[in-house]
Amino acid sequence: MPSHTVARVEKRSLRLDDDVRFLRSWLEKPLATGAVMPSGRVLARTMARYVDPQSKGPIIELGPGTGPVTEALVERGVDPARLVLVEFNPVFCRLLRSRYPAATVVQGDAYRLRRLLESYVRSPASAIVSGLPLVTKPVRTRLRLISDAMALLAPGAPFVQFTYAMVTPIPKQLNGIKAEASELIWLNVPPARVWVYRGE
Repeated sequence: MPSHTVARVEKRSLRLDDDVRFLRSWLEKPLATGAVMPSGRVLARTMARYVDPQSKGPIIELGPGTGPVTEALVERGVDPARLVLVEFNPVFCRLLRSRYPAATVVQGDAYRLRRLLESYVRSPASAIVSGLPLVTKPVRTRLRLISDAMALLAPGAPFVQFTYAMVTPIPKQLNGIKAEASELIWLNVPPARVWVYRGE
């Protein structure tokens, strides 16, 4: 069997393993995990597209899970050493550390972002990419998260968030923040949309 075929089979097997891990995690804590399956490749690539791999500063990912968006960021050209991966689930943290040894993996509650990252992020972040299940949280919690995120980001840098909901997970009328949305990504299960927020 050609080596590229073997690599493809191994990658497919890894994805299946990840799907099983993710489903198990969702069954144990559905509100914490927020999705039944990891983000699909099209959704992950769409999120990564909003990140400039040539920009300066760390790139923070919130709720990377088993790492599909992390993989898309690296494929886009982001140096793994720039990644700060914030994950609550200790099993996923171990997995991320083994797959991305150059990245900084922080186990903790991303909804306490500024306090959690104060000793890890020394310069303004060039992007924050979030797979957190925001719509399951009270609006006050979401507003605190976006406030913490904007304080960590360089001026004009994106906060990239996906959602299965049809409306923005962060209220649009926030002063000093502009929002844009992708087209609905029908190839994801379930269909999703990417929202991008930037400080004005």
